[in-house]
Amino acid sequence: MSLLHVQGLGKSFGGNRAVDDISFSLAPGELLALIGPNGAGKSTTFNMLNGQLQPDSGSITLDGHSLVGRKPREVWQMGVSRTFQIAETFSSLTVAENVQMALLSDDARLFAVWRRATLYRRADALALLAQVGLVEQADRPCSELAYGDVKRLELAIAMANQPRLLLMDEPTAGMAPSERNKLMALTRELVTQRGMAVLFTEHSMDVVFGFADRIIVLARGRLIAEGQAQEIRDHPKVQEVYFGSGKTFERKEPA
Repeated sequence: MSLLHVQGLGKSFGGNRAVDDISFSLAPGELLALIGPNGAGKSTTFNMLNGQLQPDSGSITLDGHSLVGRKPREVWQMGVSRTFQIAETFSSLTVAENVQMALLSDDARLFAVWRRATLYRRADALALLAQVGLVEQADRPCSELAYGDVKRLELAIAMANQPRLLLMDEPTAGMAPSERNKLMALTRELVTQRGMAVLFTEHSMDVVFGFADRIIVLARGRLIAEGQAQEIRDHPKVQEVYFGSGKTFERKEPA
């Protein structure tokens, strides 16, 4: 049974068709990778799914409810979270306070109780930090965290609204190979625990092939391939888009 269903999605900017008639589905408990070369339409697709952009055509439904025409905050309140290629955290706040701000936002009380934010649902914030292995750093300033820990904090923040669908835009960008694998293994663990669905973009093919249940590939705004890792590795169109002729993806296992 699908949680997210995308049908005939399209978006143009001037004369450029950035996304052209894309259709796919995503089930609870599934990690789906969305890959493609630069300019393939990945970011535009993501921005339509979470309400930052509105499609020119097609439909997006979450558990039967349309997301088209909704603002990002409305999409968040329906159970869709997102992480970004460049982590979005408050460096002047502590680790716990960053999560508490997300909990405030989820409860639609961001401004009403601002002065009490440091006390707000602290136990819930600590529980989320425990899930990503950061509870011992709860009272450290976010600015002191190592980059890999900032990415884990961003994941805890994304969990604040108990998402059914998590969108991860290049979650391992800028991370060392061992850090990349740890973050995605943690994501897999959360998916299993919570039964949520994850759609992620990623340029590191070891992450894609090591952790995705299925992969969809875009090129010039169109979907050119869909399947499991081995099917995508061997797909002639995918190899042509990434490498031209005569080359294939290297086979690497997560560390």
